Amino acid sequence: MDALSLLNHLLSFFAPALAVGGLLALAARMALPGLARGRSLAGAAGLNAGVGSLVLVAGLLVFGRDGRMLTYGALVLACASSQWLWLRAWRG
Repeated sequence: MDALSLLNHLLSFFAPALAVGGLLALAARMALPGLARGRSLAGAAGLNAGVGSLVLVAGLLVFGRDGRMLTYGALVLACASSQWLWLRAWRG
């Protein structure tokens, strides 16, 4: 496998985490503007994408292959939880 193919595989593997992380950060900013005030959009997207990437790697290690629906469900739950923590939504 050459370097371009490896890069293509890695980008395709992490694309769901990047998409969910970024879109969730944007949606939270639009839906909860009071909680998102003073918080960085890039920071939230980066945190969500990082947490999502860890979940995808864990799913690959547990199941031995990527693309399992259980892994994608865990990706959504983990990103939502990290966004909730980032916004400190438990306060109100």
